[in-house]
Amino acid sequence: MADPKGFLSTGREVAKTRPVGERVRDWNEVYVPGSLLPIISKQAGRCMDCGIPFCHNGCPLGNLIPEWNDYAYREDWSAAQERLHATNNFPEFTGRLCPAPCESACVLGINQPAVTIKNVEVSIIDKAWDANDVKPQAPERLSGKTVAVIGSGPAGLAAAQQLTRAGHTVAVYERADRIGGLLRYGIPEFKMEKRHINRRIEQMRAEGTKFRTGVEIGRDMPATALRNRYDAVVIAAGATTARDLPVPGRELAGIHQAMEYLPLANKVVEGDFVAPPITAEGKHVVVIGGGDTGADCVGTAHRQGAASVTQLEIMPRPGEERNPGQPWPTFPMLYKVTSAHEEGGERVYSVSTTHFEGDEDGNVQFLHLIEVEFVEGKLTQKPGTERKIPAQLVTLAMGFTGTDVENGLVAQFGLDLDERGNIARDADFATNVDGVYVAGDAGRGQSLIVWAIAEGRSAARGVDRYLTGASSLPAPIRPTDRSLMV
Repeated sequence: MADPKGFLSTGREVAKTRPVGERVRDWNEVYVPGSLLPIISKQAGRCMDCGIPFCHNGCPLGNLIPEWNDYAYREDWSAAQERLHATNNFPEFTGRLCPAPCESACVLGINQPAVTIKNVEVSIIDKAWDANDVKPQAPERLSGKTVAVIGSGPAGLAAAQQLTRAGHTVAVYERADRIGGLLRYGIPEFKMEKRHINRRIEQMRAEGTKFRTGVEIGRDMPATALRNRYDAVVIAAGATTARDLPVPGRELAGIHQAMEYLPLANKVVEGDFVAPPITAEGKHVVVIGGGDTGADCVGTAHRQGAASVTQLEIMPRPGEERNPGQPWPTFPMLYKVTSAHEEGGERVYSVSTTHFEGDEDGNVQFLHLIEVEFVEGKLTQKPGTERKIPAQLVTLAMGFTGTDVENGLVAQFGLDLDERGNIARDADFATNVDGVYVAGDAGRGQSLIVWAIAEGRSAARGVDRYLTGASSLPAPIRPTDRSLMV
């Protein structure tokens, strides 16, 4: 146990954010560099090393949280990063981006603020990189088997790294011009600087993984040709079909899906544009959707100099405490204020968009909305509550409905879909097509980064067993495991 009295003597402290007026003028991560260094060992010491560590169950990766908390408390950072990497290929990603279901399951969180697991995690891995402790792990021998991975998001990268380390020759195909998937172009720089992705890619290259960018399987290369070229295929193409808003005026200029808007801002940071083709500068911005992607749009609009930012959510505002239907250790739906929300703007709950209004040139100018409420379990409009708000740029951040079936990949492989529109798979993550596996959002539906990495690792085990008859790779989850799903 780290510190037997730590949870009694030490209060919860988290990483400090930079002043709003400073951070909205740049794209750097919002946190004060080094702010965790003086406090993180004591924060790790708050871990009670529970007899039943429910944080393990809250984490799809099965992270060995009490173990690396103990090492962090003792400042044995080398041992801490070894335990961290034992279950997670990319802790610097999850430590910055995961909503931390592990903290919701923390036993201390029953009646006190939970252990700052994410902050400890990111401190361990950042220290490991600074100390040059993160080394390539090239396989001792090659199997002679080849694997193609479609998609370079967290699921695809995790699967590729595991399979490369198992001795297979792996090539990752990415339709974008850079590796990283939504990590690269869907996550704003202020949440995770892309240097974290770049150095992982270099580690994977040194281990032997090959990368092919600008190739969309199903369009640029037939799926059948890929299957004929490789001994196995892992599909980790994500759930990229965005939910739309079919209301009058949707065709007006200035209304965009979030994943049309956010990547262009990231491309400015990458140096591809001086200014983004879609910008919030000087405009009244409305973000439809109250989740993390919506918050990313809010923060991006602030940095682009929006005149105002309003975020709409059709559901009621969540409470600040757990409700009885979401008891510990489940992941609760709580009201949260992200760094983007700290920076300004208005959040409006329990409203639904009725239509958009444009000017004579076809540009959106106003959004008309109406309040809604639950009546006998159904969302119902409240008469007399209609109003309109200025809207010169609208981003739709309402989630995704399933994998892309328009590019031909699903049809060309002959893949079966499940009842939710995702690619169907069995307990080994295998599809109905021999040698073709699926991991991440393409098979699970829209989910969290921690699930994506867990699925990539699990699918890699299935592929390894298919190719060699057995596998020593770990498999943290099964695709049918719905326990504590978030």
